[in-house]
Amino acid sequence: MFGSLACQTLQAQEYPDVQWASKVISVSSEYTDVDKAQSPEFKAEQVLGAPNKLPSAGSSACAWSPMKPDNPEGDWIKVGFDKPMKIHQIVIAENLNPGSISKVAVYDIIEKEYVVYNNPNVGALNAKARMMSIMYSSEFEVRAVKIYLSSGKVVGFNQIDAIGISTSKQTIEAKINIIKEPEVQIKSKPENLGTAINSEYQEIAPTVAPDGKTIFFTRSKHPENIGNPEKQDIWYAEINAEGKFSSSKNIGAPINTDLHNSSFSITPDGNTMLLNNIYNEDGSMERGLSMTTRQASGKWGKPQKVQIDDFYNKNNFSEFCLSQDAKVLLMTVQRADSKGGKDLYFSRSKGDGSWTAPTSLGNVVNTASNETSPFLASDGKTLYFSTAGFSGFGSNDIFVSRRLDDSWTNWSIPQNMGNEINTPEWDGYFSITAKADYAYYCSYNNTMGDSDVFRIKVKDQNKPDPVALIKGNVYNKKTNKPIEAKIIYDILPNGENAGNANSNPQTGAYKVVLPLKKNYALLAEAHGFIPVEDNIDLTDSTNYTEISKDLYLVPIEKGEVLELNNIFFQPSTFNLLPASFPELNRIAVAMKENPQMKIRLEGHTEVFGDKKDQYELAENRVKSVKGYLVRQGIDKKRIDTKSWGGTKPKTTGTSDAERQRNRRVEMRITATE
Repeated sequence: MFGSLACQTLQAQEYPDVQWASKVISVSSEYTDVDKAQSPEFKAEQVLGAPNKLPSAGSSACAWSPMKPDNPEGDWIKVGFDKPMKIHQIVIAENLNPGSISKVAVYDIIEKEYVVYNNPNVGALNAKARMMSIMYSSEFEVRAVKIYLSSGKVVGFNQIDAIGISTSKQTIEAKINIIKEPEVQIKSKPENLGTAINSEYQEIAPTVAPDGKTIFFTRSKHPENIGNPEKQDIWYAEINAEGKFSSSKNIGAPINTDLHNSSFSITPDGNTMLLNNIYNEDGSMERGLSMTTRQASGKWGKPQKVQIDDFYNKNNFSEFCLSQDAKVLLMTVQRADSKGGKDLYFSRSKGDGSWTAPTSLGNVVNTASNETSPFLASDGKTLYFSTAGFSGFGSNDIFVSRRLDDSWTNWSIPQNMGNEINTPEWDGYFSITAKADYAYYCSYNNTMGDSDVFRIKVKDQNKPDPVALIKGNVYNKKTNKPIEAKIIYDILPNGENAGNANSNPQTGAYKVVLPLKKNYALLAEAHGFIPVEDNIDLTDSTNYTEISKDLYLVPIEKGEVLELNNIFFQPSTFNLLPASFPELNRIAVAMKENPQMKIRLEGHTEVFGDKKDQYELAENRVKSVKGYLVRQGIDKKRIDTKSWGGTKPKTTGTSDAERQRNRRVEMRITATE
């Protein structure tokens, strides 16, 4: 008996009255490519589960194909079902050259055969595909079905997409698992991005920056490509507040070379980009992945190889996507455990610039067909990708699936994005802004020339979970000049790192994307400065929001003052809360790295209330902070304390927010040598 692996075994809820075959009992033959002998493409097991191709027609790696296209001896396949049942209908999905079915038999639980269909006049149909229904009411429980093909009487390969049995007397139609829509909704229309982006040449792989202000894409055969115009180059264009595009520009060297160049992901800060292939010192390229970052000059730096453990790809093509917290790398490659062609895989950051070996995302999203162009939305959960492995509108369609846990191998059943985006042609390379107002993608349908870049307004049901876009600049607090700094954001109270970014070397600008419903510490650090933290509390946020937050790094110089923004106490006490520990740990590290530095911790309270109580509370709080630092190994002689009570308020306002601003601990550097 054959195994039960199939392209699409989990979409049965789209056919509530149908039980699809779950195992192959026997088969006459199955197509085998000598170069892919171990691949499940076109194998008998691909007949299992719900249809993967219909209602579209054409060859599919996710359908069973006999070994020979015109076998005069005919072919057959026998399949079984998990739950034998009385039926009213047999359903057979023929996706390629339908009409070759000559006989169908069913079997009861003791293997007695009943012929339910006989066709002595087999011949090609006036149709490219067929969902064949055979009405047959059984008084017994059907456990198996056998299909006979007169392969020699219908020219070409005859493929079977699925075989099912049904309790319904209504004819079963092939369905596409389209993402559910409200009953009343204005339909969106795709917008060709016009001559600013598209041309008579090929434009593919659009990637929009999370802030929606820049789009990068790959252009082939354009006369302004560097070196050989037949090769691919990366281009980009700015997008203004009204959604208008500047004329696209070639991104230039060192990213573009005489060979094929293309990009994948751009980080939220706009300072790091993933590039296809490895750039060798001699100017050659090899398959793999590179990364480039902006330099102090504002230009892109020389691409550096991304090291992925045990990386190999049996396919000639690959695509990658970096999660916006820079912790997970998604890719489509073909490996020993792939289900056919390219599959979706992920690698985790090891924290040192390298990545773990690729792990498959699993059978729910991967099929015997090629999966391609993955894009992970800003929420870190919603995955868009293109494949022909699930029922769609023609060639490759764009699908959406959502991560169900932290394993990265548990995903929701992929849903087709619908025919406003997907067409009878090839559609892919979906990319969406953090705000999720517009999505960008590539299509070969209704183009100006070859493939073009389109965009469409995103419907609510297609959107990822809302996020917050945090943006600002990092400055030297003493000089107000911009600083190149590392940006770190941690989840409070435990200090779990949620991601990293970098500020622009020229402007100090940074951007990070944060999922909602969590409380974050936002940290900037640079050599020669005390790390500075701010608090971004999104626990009550429900909608997309943009927050501006400038960060001022304090140079390690005598007299400089740093406000400790993420120090928290139990209300009206001096008991430190665990959410304070990450920031205090970083202060301890800075003091260890600068052993001559001494500090004074200064406590402040709100204006209102008993002055003596305020003074004592502030004094006890800074002593608590000192005690924590001492327990981290800092000599107590290096730390003085001072209570100001409510004598130095930042504001005299009476609102809760204003009163909270006055409750603070500040750190003053009293010596550096």
